[in-house]
Parts: sequence; C-alpha cells; structure tokens
Amino acid sequence: MTTKNFEQLKRDVIQWACDRRIIPNAKASSQLLKAVSEMGELCDAENHDDTLEIKDAVGDVLVCLINYCALREIDIVDCLNGAYEIIKDRKGTLMPSGVFVKDGK
Repeated sequence: MTTKNFEQLKRDVIQWACDRRIIPNAKASSQLLKAVSEMGELCDAENHDDTLEIKDAVGDVLVCLINYCALREIDIVDCLNGAYEIIKDRKGTLMPSGVFVKDGK
C-alpha cells in the first residue's frame, strides 16, 4: 500500500464522493449525521478494544468529515490548522483523573 499525505487523501476522498454523486447530491447535514453514526461505531470498537475496528471507524469518521466540509465548501485542513493555532500555546497537563488543568492564562 502506498502512503499518501493528508492533502492527497482528502482529494481522493472528494473525488470518490463526486464519482458516487455524494457530492453534490448529499446534504451537509446527512454527512454530519453519518459522521456521528461512525463515531458510535468508534466508541463501540474502543469499548471492545478492537484495534482493527478502531482504525476502520476513525477512517470512516474522517471520510464523512471531509465530505461534510466539501459540501460546506470549507477546507478540513484549514479547520484543523485553525484549531491548532488556538491550542498550540496552551499550557497545562492532563491529570490521572482525566481533568485537564491549565497553567497560566
């Protein structure tokens, strides 16, 4: 299997969705609901500690989110970049209890 970067994979997913008329015939909301459904499958796989199903579900969630963004005419990489720009300078640590404790600001 050839390893592609995220940008190449994003283009391939969008082309796949166009070839199957998901784009432009689907509504963004249907892809969002599909992503939520796939998140449920991911949670189920996590609960069963099923690594193969976890990988499959994460991929399915990403496909749905890429399609959602394409239907909304926004770039998923821009979304990720924007989120990273907001969090990159945050300081803190995740406590064993699962609570994130911020340092400073």
